[in-house]
Amino acid sequence: MPLRVAIPDMVSPSYFPAIAAVELGFFEKEGLDATVELIFPVTRTYEELREGRIAFVGGAAHAALYAFPDWRGCKLLCALSQNMYWFLVVRGDLGVARGDLAALKGLRIGAAPGPVDGLKRMLVEAGIDPEREMRIGPVPASAGVSFGVAAAEALRKGEVDGFWANGMAAELAVRGGYGALVVDARRGDGPEGSQHYTFPALVAAQERTAAAAARAVAAAQAALKADPSLATRAAKRHFPAQELELIAELVRRDAQYYDPLISEESVRELNAFARAMGLLRREARYDEVVATLPET
Repeated sequence: MPLRVAIPDMVSPSYFPAIAAVELGFFEKEGLDATVELIFPVTRTYEELREGRIAFVGGAAHAALYAFPDWRGCKLLCALSQNMYWFLVVRGDLGVARGDLAALKGLRIGAAPGPVDGLKRMLVEAGIDPEREMRIGPVPASAGVSFGVAAAEALRKGEVDGFWANGMAAELAVRGGYGALVVDARRGDGPEGSQHYTFPALVAAQERTAAAAARAVAAAQAALKADPSLATRAAKRHFPAQELELIAELVRRDAQYYDPLISEESVRELNAFARAMGLLRREARYDEVVATLPET
């Protein structure tokens, strides 16, 4: 039976190295028969991992703590890319300037469980109460579909005033002329240090095939960096036509962040963010969070 690799947002660049590792044959080269599938939201994705129904999750690193308290029972194998990777986009007609979080007060912002933590923490550090000064919640019709695509469509229809979602959603909204980019978290638009809250990671609950899976992802990252056009082939079975045309360009932009290394500093910042959000109750050592994989 194939190993199931689950991600919470399929039509997206967020977890794309995991998709590419499967679809471009890098898992197969490591002797692993693997498939990739959508399980939304990321909190449920990790619950499926905890229950042993899937082998790997490509998801927000901090969100593992929803299913594995204090990191007990899971390990991060490698980074799918570096830095927090979501975008804040609002209606273009609002005239919100890049980085102006204060202008979001009173707006309806769509965000998914798990990723919403990054937005809320960023707002708190900017002096905004996300529970009282804004309306943050799910977007219509996001269950069972890729969240970012649903978020962009909700913004286009006026069902939300903005969204916190992936780079594909941001690209659709900005290119469509109905969205304006306020925060690109990965590139440091938010409060100081906010780009390091979390990152996308490959996560497992057991380490039997962990080293091979991590090598597959690293090989996919290297291939995409060398030739971003490979993204189109990797996405062909999963992406609609419009998004398929965009994915190679989005991968090209993100390729500089395709580094599988999880540093001790990134774990310290990840744990600090998790503690601030009430997801982690104690200090956690690096080796409690990140798997020790053999050198190859």
